[in-house]
Amino acid sequence: MNNRHAILIAAAILASFAVLGTSLVTMTHAFTKERIELNEREALLRSLHALVPSESIDNDMISDVITVSAKDSLGWDETTVYRGRKQEQPVAVVLNTVVPNGYSGPIKLLVAVRYDGTLGGVRVISHKETPGLGDKLEESRSDWIYSFNGKSLHNPPLKKWGVKRDGGVFDQFTGATVTPRAIVQAVKKTLLYVRDNKDALYDRSPTIEHKG
Repeated sequence: MNNRHAILIAAAILASFAVLGTSLVTMTHAFTKERIELNEREALLRSLHALVPSESIDNDMISDVITVSAKDSLGWDETTVYRGRKQEQPVAVVLNTVVPNGYSGPIKLLVAVRYDGTLGGVRVISHKETPGLGDKLEESRSDWIYSFNGKSLHNPPLKKWGVKRDGGVFDQFTGATVTPRAIVQAVKKTLLYVRDNKDALYDRSPTIEHKG
């Protein structure tokens, strides 16, 4: 075998390994991406069902979703809305909204509003608040977030939707008012938005966009 043939064979072997390696990387990436997406979906579903119990609906809330554009009303450019239904009848909406004016930056919330206008609950899904302050937002460390359960625009009255320092009914944090004040106002805005856009939010079209 001359040197030319040896070089060609070596090159072919190297090319085969390169193709095989690329294929393995591609397959691994695809599998990993699929697994990550599945894990994210399951985590989101658990969060949604914590606010809208699975036995109260019979649809897939992750599929029954729209995006609304309502910066003036909600304070953020786009808000994802998940809809819960049972036997085609509306049960609740869950808005994935943002509090833009937290003490250390934006705070992402899930706010569940039942069809009767009461809150199914509120959860903080991400924040950049400092340790100690941030602990008050996490249900594993504090029950403060549960104070929204069952509330509505009538309970408490609209003028009482604030922290106690501002004459409202919601507790502020010891030594910190900015963050709880911002969250209370964001939840209030969400309730007002849902009240004013109730029929549109439950529209069956999956791609409609609402302004307001």
